[in-house]
Amino acid sequence: MNLEKLLSVADFEQQARSVLPRAVFGYVNGGTEDCLTLDANRAAFRSVQFRPRGLVGVAERSQEVELWGRRYRHPFGIAPMGVTAMCRHRCEWDLAKAATDAAIPFILSGLSTLPMEQVRGAAPDFWYQGYIPGDREVIRPLMERLQANGVDVLVVTIDTPLGANRENNQRNGFTIPFKFSSGLLWDGVRHPSWSMNVFARTLLTDRQIPRFCNVLADHQGFRITEEPQGGFRHGRDKLDWTHLAWMRDVWRGRIVLKGVAHPADARRAEHMGLDGVIVSNHGGRQLDGAQASLDALPAVVAAVSPTFPVLIDGGFRRGTDILKAIALGARMVFLGRSVLYGAAVAGEAGVSRVIDILSTEIDRNLGLLGCCDVKNLDKEYVVHQPMI
Repeated sequence: MNLEKLLSVADFEQQARSVLPRAVFGYVNGGTEDCLTLDANRAAFRSVQFRPRGLVGVAERSQEVELWGRRYRHPFGIAPMGVTAMCRHRCEWDLAKAATDAAIPFILSGLSTLPMEQVRGAAPDFWYQGYIPGDREVIRPLMERLQANGVDVLVVTIDTPLGANRENNQRNGFTIPFKFSSGLLWDGVRHPSWSMNVFARTLLTDRQIPRFCNVLADHQGFRITEEPQGGFRHGRDKLDWTHLAWMRDVWRGRIVLKGVAHPADARRAEHMGLDGVIVSNHGGRQLDGAQASLDALPAVVAAVSPTFPVLIDGGFRRGTDILKAIALGARMVFLGRSVLYGAAVAGEAGVSRVIDILSTEIDRNLGLLGCCDVKNLDKEYVVHQPMI
């Protein structure tokens, strides 16, 4: 495939729809219940309009950003995504390697299937995102494993204490733990490239069913087809601020909260000595009817000090989307589905092409905005009227 013919994230989404079995694409693309939050994430970008400046000289432009003393080439990174092995064999490697080559951050999901010890080969400085239970005896050995792998940034997801009602997955016959069915088998037959690149390569090369090997300290984890002891989300509903306070005392690196929507939570995170928050509604995959991430962003930014990093994810598909979030106070944007479409279509090369498309859009639109440096982009460049 000539990837140069794919000109936007939307093009990659359309191509991924044809490559992936219907149930797998539905898992990647879908939301929860009536998809109100999923739709709100995209609609929110329409409520922000640019106010470009003229005659400022934009021949030299920079989209480089700095976070915790480290410089990144672009103002976006790759968000944590679980079970990406359903889209591409060793998908985490493709995502991590493309991110490293582009000098942007990559966050490894706890629900990934490539051991973090191997991911280090593609992204030595990867961040780790965990679904942390409220149990110190489980958290402590996990943190020890992360430290042994050189992880400096620990991202704690706080918006998944319970499993969401993802009706679209049930209708498509897609479940976690994964269960084989005649419908899924036929779906795979109708998508031969997926069957070869994912199903066959996994069984023939790895010679085993993929395992969630990064969710706990146990390197083996559990198979994606089995329910672990105590349940898939055992203990998550017990996690509270006392655990975060204890983790802050124990963990030497950075701690970032992901899934923050309320400004009071961001304020408390800063006062506790945490290192940042990610404004997120889990891509519209948890609480339906929640506020769009972009609409929640300004209040969260206003609740913390200017030096406290506020990051964001949710619905980003264009360079202009990213610039709108930066103008509203986000330090960095994280992309999920956008880059996963690239991986599904063409592996590492597909992810790199998506990164190139977005970075080119950012560069072009910075110039059209009359802003030479993304670090100088602020609310003076936008008008924000949240949709009701």
